[in-house]
Amino acid sequence: MRAYRLLARFLTRPLAGFTAILLILTPLCLSISAVPAVAQTPVDLELVLAVDVSGSVDPDEAKLQRNGYVQALLNPKVQAAIRGGPFGRIGATYVEWAGESHQHTVVGWTELSDPASIERFAGMVAEAPMMTEQWTSISSAIDYSVPLFENNGFEGTRRVIDLSGDGENNRGRPVEEARDAAVARGITINGLPILNDRPNPWGGAAPNDLEGYYRDHVIGGPGAFLVPARDFDAFADAILSKLLLEVSGIQPAGRQGDLAAR
Repeated sequence: MRAYRLLARFLTRPLAGFTAILLILTPLCLSISAVPAVAQTPVDLELVLAVDVSGSVDPDEAKLQRNGYVQALLNPKVQAAIRGGPFGRIGATYVEWAGESHQHTVVGWTELSDPASIERFAGMVAEAPMMTEQWTSISSAIDYSVPLFENNGFEGTRRVIDLSGDGENNRGRPVEEARDAAVARGITINGLPILNDRPNPWGGAAPNDLEGYYRDHVIGGPGAFLVPARDFDAFADAILSKLLLEVSGIQPAGRQGDLAAR
């Protein structure tokens, strides 16, 4: 308050007022410039785990997905891969999504390095309440995930959205637009399509070629790949393979591994 009273008094005298402004503001500016920027923790990977909980995923299947991620995170091979990078740690967040208006961060950004930190993260994923919603908006899931990389406390050598789902985009903007916008910002989108031949709860037919759909319309960016799960029962094995590849930065062999950056 004293500084403001001085400023008001000296403003009535032009020359003295100008000098006073300099005297008052200079130390303030110096103190502001001396404040250090918030440090970003260097990590080998910034990873968004984006998981489909739309209406076509029944409660049992939703639990299979959750358990698949939890089991993969607790797997000694995944934990060794996390510790095996140059920095020995990654940053991760777990997101569930459905239609345009349903994207939910289940567990926020967390540093995963030693077994204790990984187990805490996996425990929070396992224990969080589960919510579902109608429709499938892959594009909205991507659009929600992209800003999560900003000011998250981490600076990774790679940024990846790990997107799993059992259907095609049926709400929101075209998924290719969302994909291309993410790729333009240096983000890679990997896919885990869950293949099944049963109709959805509203009687609609199952996708004819969800694997091809993810390959052509969803994944993109440097080193992008997909690992399909043949059904929900195979999800745990698929996510284990996918996490190992993502954490290590290795592309899979075969057709998926041949995918080039878009």
